[in-house]
Amino acid sequence: MQKIAIVGVKENQGYELLNLFSENGFDAKSIYAVEPKAPLGTIASYGEDDELDVQNLENFNFKSVEIAIFCCSKEQALRYIKKATTSGCKVIDLSGATFSDTNVPSIIPELNGDSITQDTSVVSIPSATSYQVLLPLANSLKNNSLKRLVINAFVSTSHYGRLAMDELFTQSRKIFLNESLSDNEQIFKKQIAFNVLPQVGEFIGEETELEWLLNAEIKKILKSDIKVHANAAFVPTFIGDGVFVNAEFENEVDATIIRDEMSKTKNVVVFDKNVDGGYVSVDDIQGEDSVYVSRIRQDVSVENGISYWSVLDNLRAGSAKACFDVLLKYFIKRS
Repeated sequence: MQKIAIVGVKENQGYELLNLFSENGFDAKSIYAVEPKAPLGTIASYGEDDELDVQNLENFNFKSVEIAIFCCSKEQALRYIKKATTSGCKVIDLSGATFSDTNVPSIIPELNGDSITQDTSVVSIPSATSYQVLLPLANSLKNNSLKRLVINAFVSTSHYGRLAMDELFTQSRKIFLNESLSDNEQIFKKQIAFNVLPQVGEFIGEETELEWLLNAEIKKILKSDIKVHANAAFVPTFIGDGVFVNAEFENEVDATIIRDEMSKTKNVVVFDKNVDGGYVSVDDIQGEDSVYVSRIRQDVSVENGISYWSVLDNLRAGSAKACFDVLLKYFIKRS
């Protein structure tokens, strides 16, 4: 079996990847745990019984592995991806560092897996938000092109990492204890606990980073000049994202048919009942591997439109599992 390096095992995505490899029966001897600036003696848990010695990224020999998965920061990934490829590694980039490289395909297998060839050395995994917007439409897009997408994304604090999740926890605790939050607004520019912040990432003109990214990623994945308008806000949750999507197609569509097509899509679960609680919420899907879709209905404000609500565990389903599926389908050979 090929040997695989996971760069960034102490990050949330790295932790989820280790869980997935262990759950799917990968021998600990085939997994190399790597972390930037890892002190000597650092270990990472692998499954219930094993531990992995964490190697320092600066000194890691990429010639010892066939595949490297980068889930560290963009800056660190940019420094070391080239070193990995020149050492003969295939690379899967979860960091977003290679997104702007036109030679690196951004892959959702159900939509554009044919972009990967034998010569492909680096593949990027799109953002969890793009994944949960597009995957439910995979079957519908086989026979009908999209004209426009309007996306309203409600994003968890885990997009900014563990420090952001800690900030939400600390602020919530201090509010209950009637303590000042003045020293606990470090990651977010305003209070995040019991609040909604309409800024996800730095501003790029009038858009924030995630809003810009959704526009660019969707066009790259679909190889289309589709019109995309995205709105993104941080909500006071730890893990799990929700999006409302309005999708306008080139030709006539029926929400009932779209619902049936979504239910037949791999890694998509449709739970859609027009009763109290007949939908899936962010709290329901933590630790799940699939995208869950509810509230599928006709959008009567346009000629050929539908809308839907999509939720996923952004660390598990939208990042680690999306990466794992690409790995299994295109890069790994299991005996």
